[in-house]
Amino acid sequence: MLLQDKVAIVYGGAGSVGGAIARAYARHGAVVHLAGRTEATLRDVADEIAGAGGTAHVDVVDALDERAVDEHVERVVARSGRLDASVNVISDRDVQGTPMVEMSVEDYLSPVVTAVRSKFLTARAAARVMVPRRSGLILYFGGRFDWTVCRRFSVGGLGVMFDAVESMRRQLAAELGPHGIRVVTLHTGGLPETIPDDFAGRDELVKALTDLTISGRPATLADVGEVAAFAASDLARTVTGASINISAGAAFD
Repeated sequence: MLLQDKVAIVYGGAGSVGGAIARAYARHGAVVHLAGRTEATLRDVADEIAGAGGTAHVDVVDALDERAVDEHVERVVARSGRLDASVNVISDRDVQGTPMVEMSVEDYLSPVVTAVRSKFLTARAAARVMVPRRSGLILYFGGRFDWTVCRRFSVGGLGVMFDAVESMRRQLAAELGPHGIRVVTLHTGGLPETIPDDFAGRDELVKALTDLTISGRPATLADVGEVAAFAASDLARTVTGASINISAGAAFD
């Protein structure tokens, strides 16, 4: 299998994107450690993975807590013997729909601070155990932000957060590459499946995301999981410092 004997942590593993990645990793043979703040929802994903024949562990971890992140990575290595992939897709606490000039500074900075802090902490903890083995993947979710969205909808600090994470990805890739560690983000252009059914204007948003693509078929959660599995595999050993574009042409490189 593509990820046989590999070990991965998925921060935000109970969410729609994190769950999709965790399921794909387990399906391809990886031992998955689901990390998040709510045990019950993490357990649901772990039970589903186990029911399909995979292996998943559950750990309650606040990815914004420096000590908790460091200690968790140590436990993962003690439990599974290694760490091959660290995936961070936790919620970034963004506030949208309010014009920038009407927002509080706390709401505007919330996604930026949350994303940068959590992704720095999880990447640093992973790198410290990956460097001695001279291999590993640090994977984020986001990619280049389409600022034309702001003409139609107020996104708050979300776009700044995306750009900040991309800068972090480049810096980490440059520093960790000589140690055999790859750093990648996935860029989807939007996932209709993640939009709640009760979200006002859901149909219009799904149509907008679909119309942006060339194929008329936006990426699905299953697509995200499979590409994430490829990124963590030895087949992607030359892919680092890059954003993998799975936007179906919604964004051109």
